[in-house]
Amino acid sequence: MGASVIIGILITFLVIILVLYLVQRLPIDARMRQIVQIIVIIIGIVSLLKYLAVW
Repeated sequence: MGASVIIGILITFLVIILVLYLVQRLPIDARMRQIVQIIVIIIGIVSLLKYLAVW
């Protein structure tokens, strides 16, 4: 069970990094890009907290 949690955390972390990279590549306004990045980071933190059984 411990290994599956670690794998899930790593996959979630990699997906967050990938989405943040793709947001950087979008041709949108810098302010909008920053808002989207904050939303992605918040969703990522919530997902990681679920894997750690905090939430």
